Formats: sequence, structure tokens, C-alpha cells
Amino acid sequence: MTTEAEAPADTTGPLCLYEGGDIEEFREAVSHRLSPHRLTVLGTRDGRHTTSRLRAFHEGRVALYDLRYGAAVRLRTEEIPDFYNVILPHSGEGTVIANGTALPSPLSVAGPGDVVLMEFGHPALNGAFAIAREAVEQSLAARTGEVPREPVRFRPALDPADPTVQAWLQLIRHFREFVVSPLGRRSPLALEHFERLLIEGLLDTQPHSWSRTAAEHGPAVLPSALRRATDFCAEHADQAVSVADIAQAARVSLRALREGFRRHLDTTPLAYLRRVRLDRAHQDLLAVAQGRAAGTVTEVACRWGFTHLGRFSTEYRRAYGRTPSETLRRAR
Repeated sequence: MTTEAEAPADTTGPLCLYEGGDIEEFREAVSHRLSPHRLTVLGTRDGRHTTSRLRAFHEGRVALYDLRYGAAVRLRTEEIPDFYNVILPHSGEGTVIANGTALPSPLSVAGPGDVVLMEFGHPALNGAFAIAREAVEQSLAARTGEVPREPVRFRPALDPADPTVQAWLQLIRHFREFVVSPLGRRSPLALEHFERLLIEGLLDTQPHSWSRTAAEHGPAVLPSALRRATDFCAEHADQAVSVADIAQAARVSLRALREGFRRHLDTTPLAYLRRVRLDRAHQDLLAVAQGRAAGTVTEVACRWGFTHLGRFSTEYRRAYGRTPSETLRRAR
């Protein structure tokens, strides 16, 4: 049996995170990488049971795994934390119920706050393609100039007969091969571009709560320099960042940076960065309220650079319609 701690380095293929016959250890390995869940082994006609296995092909802003269950199983997730999970059925039979609604096939996407019930027969092999919530919101902000205040909601069922969905799934298959190739292991920049391609592809393939807004702005509303600036703000929101730092990351002058933010986003670079930080604080407060994290309003505010608590509370209420402490109480 191989566990995560014992897994040897593998430079020629996916990383085996777990392989063995203990279904509870398998559940813990999957919960650690994806969403905490309950798992029940179901009876089978012939009582067959084989080895369970979890492999990671890639882990970054997006992650790609495959999961082989050693028996017929039923899984019920807790509320999914801050990521989106696309279930990619490879073989075997299965059903998925998302937030109480049965889906026509296991090919589906769930996001932050969703609760999913799944049943898979024996044998079953599934892929899991996970995207960080921050990465989805960063892509939408680059398109629209606005950071979503609440999690983006995708239509849960993907239509396997839709040519657009088929094309996106083909990209996933290419990505699966690329990440374990010599070039994939040697070129982190190429991997970053492939990640972005998959995120943008899903946003254009699957209807979601921002589809209309994104379509109105078009797929490339921001110049490349402004995309670099907004990406930098998202990736360094927890650090001390100056306007000069943003301009350097965007590879433009301070004057050009300020003019770009004013013309395309109707704001200033530091005001945009402050809005990103406010959104991160909001997400952290929701996580504390829902029991997924620990902390106080003061700790969360300071984590994201808000040292004046009165000003933080005022800005937060203006953005979300309630104070930080009310967010903690209402979400419980």
C-alpha cells in the first residue's frame, strides 16, 4: 500500500497519492485534496472489491486527479470550499445529485457552497478537475473589470453531446498528457498558459451566473498590460504592494497604468487592489462563519492589510450591505 507520505517521486507519470484496500484511508486522501465527504461502501451482487487509487496529474491553479473506487460507493460532500470541481467519468456507471437535484449524467461541475451526493458502481474510474475560486474570479475580473462579490454559479450538468463541451473535454485530455510529458515538466510557463486556456474555456463553454455580463464586455476587454496588472493584484493581495510594483508587473509607466485603470476600469490601481483585498476578507469571514476556518474580524482584516478597523467595517458594509460581524452571525 502506498500513502501520500510514502509516495516516491515519479518523473515519468502521475503522482500516486494513495493505492490500497483501506477505503477509509482512501476517503481521507481524497478529502485532503478535494472536499471533505462521507463515504459508504454499497453491497454488490458478487461482493467484488479491488484496490482503490488516487493519482495526481497536476496541482496548481487547476488540479487534475483520477480516482478509482475499490467497491460500489456512495459519497456525500460537505459544502464545497473555495474551488470548482468538474467530475469527469472515465468508466463505470454513476449518478450525481447536486443540491437536491438529480443530474442527467455524472459529467458535472459543482462550486463553493454546493453539496453533492454521488453513487458509483464497481468498477468505476473518474477524473476530477479542480479550479481555484480565485482563478475563476481573476479571469472574470480581467474580462469585466469587476471582481465577483459572491461565488460564480455554473449550471451543474454539462451536456456530453454538446460539441463545445466535447471540445473542452478534449482539451482536458490533451492537458492530462501534456503535464506528464518532458516538455510539461520542463516548462512552467507553458503549464500556466494551459491552465488559463482551460479556465477561460470552461467559462465560455458552461453557462454561469456571469455569462451575460462577460458576453456584454467581450472576451478581451482589457489590454494585455492591464491583464498583467489585475493578475498581479490578485496574486499579491496579501503582500505590501505599491503602485510602482503594479506598474512594473504590467511593464508600463505609472502614468500609462493610471490612465489604463481609469479608462477601462473606472478606478485607480490601488482602489482596485483594495477591492480585491476586501473580497478576500469577505471570503475568509464566510469560511469562519461556516466552520471551515478559524479567526476573528480583527485577524481577517489585518491579514488583508486593513489596519483601521472602523474604516474596514465602513468599506465592507458599503460593498456587502452588512458589517463584518453581521456576516459571521448571519452565515451561521
